[in-house]
Amino acid sequence: MSARGTSILLAGILFEATVSLSAQPSKPNFAELETLVQAELKRNNLPGCAVAVVLGDETIFAKGFGKANIDTGEAVTADSLFRLGSTTKMFTAATLVSLAEAGKLKLDAPIGDYVKSLHPKLARLTSQQLLSHTAGLADETKMEGLHDESALAEALRVRKDDLCFTEPGKIWSYSNPGYWLAGLVIEEVSGEHYADEVRNRVLTPLGMKHSTFRPTEAMTWPLAVGHDPQGRGAASVIRPLADNAAGWPAGQLFTSAKEYARFCIAFMNGGKLDGHQALSSFMIEQLSTPHASVPGSERHYGYGLSIEDEEGLRWLSHSGNRSGYGSMVKMCPAKKFAVVILCNKTGESLPRVAAKASEIVLGIAPPKRNLRHEPLPTTTAELQRLAGVYSNGKTRIRLYLRDGKLVAPVGRELKKIGENRFLAARNDSEPDAEIVFVPGSDGQIQYLFRGGRALKKLGASSTE
Repeated sequence: MSARGTSILLAGILFEATVSLSAQPSKPNFAELETLVQAELKRNNLPGCAVAVVLGDETIFAKGFGKANIDTGEAVTADSLFRLGSTTKMFTAATLVSLAEAGKLKLDAPIGDYVKSLHPKLARLTSQQLLSHTAGLADETKMEGLHDESALAEALRVRKDDLCFTEPGKIWSYSNPGYWLAGLVIEEVSGEHYADEVRNRVLTPLGMKHSTFRPTEAMTWPLAVGHDPQGRGAASVIRPLADNAAGWPAGQLFTSAKEYARFCIAFMNGGKLDGHQALSSFMIEQLSTPHASVPGSERHYGYGLSIEDEEGLRWLSHSGNRSGYGSMVKMCPAKKFAVVILCNKTGESLPRVAAKASEIVLGIAPPKRNLRHEPLPTTTAELQRLAGVYSNGKTRIRLYLRDGKLVAPVGRELKKIGENRFLAARNDSEPDAEIVFVPGSDGQIQYLFRGGRALKKLGASSTE
C-alpha cells in the first residue's frame, strides 16, 4: 500500500474511533440528586441514607449520606449495612421459587405436604398464595422476640385459625405472617436454617458477601444503626436493636446499597451478573409475573414485588418499614434502570429521591396525581350498604351512620370520590386515607380495603 493509502486508512480508523467515542453516552450528572438527598435528610430529621442507581449491567451511582449513628457521628457509606424491612420479601420469594425449580416442592401444593404439625387451616394454604398475599391471612408485625433461629418453627406451629381472616384466594391483602410461613417452608424442604438457605441460593451467587439476617454478624461490618421515631421528629438511636428471628423472612435482611444493586442488575439482565448466571430466568419470571390484582387500583403483585405500568413502562418495586429503618427499590426492566434507597429511621424511604433519579437517568418526570377530590353525592341507602364492622386479625373497624353521613372511628367522615371509593380525612400533617369497598358477586359489600390490607365485613352496623 502506498504512503498516501496508508494515511487515508489511518485517518479513517481515527475518524471511526472518534465517532464511536463521541457516541458513547456520558454518565448522568447526579449533583441535583445529591442536593435533594441532603434536603430530604434535613426535612425528615433522617440521620442517614445510602442510594444506589443501576443502569444496564452496572451501578452508575452509589453513595452514603449523613450519619450511621447520631451518637458516634460515624458516616454512612455505600457499603454500610441497613436492615431492609419488607424489601426482604423478594429474597424470601426468590429462595422458595429456587427450591421449587429444583423439584423440592410444588408452589401450588398445600404447604402441609412439607411442613408438619401446622393448624389444618394453615396447612391447606399453598406457597403460591403465601408469596402473592392471597392466602387470606391477617397482618401483624412483631419487632421484638427470640433471637434463636428455632423461633420461626416454634412460633408458627402454635398458631391457630385466628391468623386466617378470610378464605384463601378471595382477595389480595398484605400479610407478613404469610412470608413467615414461606420461610418455614424453606427450612423444611431444604433441611437448612432459613438464613442459610437464602444465603446458599441467592446471596452467595450474587456476591452479596456482607448481607445477612444475623445481627451478630451484621455488627462485624460497617452498620447503620436504627433510629426512631417514625415521622419528622428528632431522631434517637434505638437500643437495643430490635430483633425477632421468627419474623426474619418478612423483613429483616441486612444489606448495603451496593450489594442490593447487584440483585437488581442480575434481575434485569436475565439473571446474569459478572459474566455468570447468578439467578435463573424461571425465578425472575415467577417474581415479576402479576399473580394477583390489588383492589381499587391498576397495580398487581408478583412474588415479593409490586407491579405497576406507567406511561408504557412496567415498574417493579417494593418498600420496607421496620423498627429503625426504611427502604425502597424500584426497577424498570425495559430500561434496565433501578434505584435503591436505604434509610436508618423508622419508615423512611425517600420517594422524592427515587423520582429524581428516574428523571435524571431516564428523563421521566413523576406522574401528576390528583391529590384533591371533590366529594360526590351519596344516598342513605348507599351508606347503609357500606356501614358495618370489618375485621382483619386484631384490627377491627366500625363504620356507622351519623346525621346522614358515613363515619369512621374518632368521628372522621368518609367522603365519596368514586364508585365504592371514599376518603377518610386525617390531620393536617397526614394525607387523607383512601378506602375501597369490595363487593361480592351478589353486589353486597364483602371487604373494606385500605393501606394494602383488606378487612372482612362481619355484619351491618346501625345508626349511632
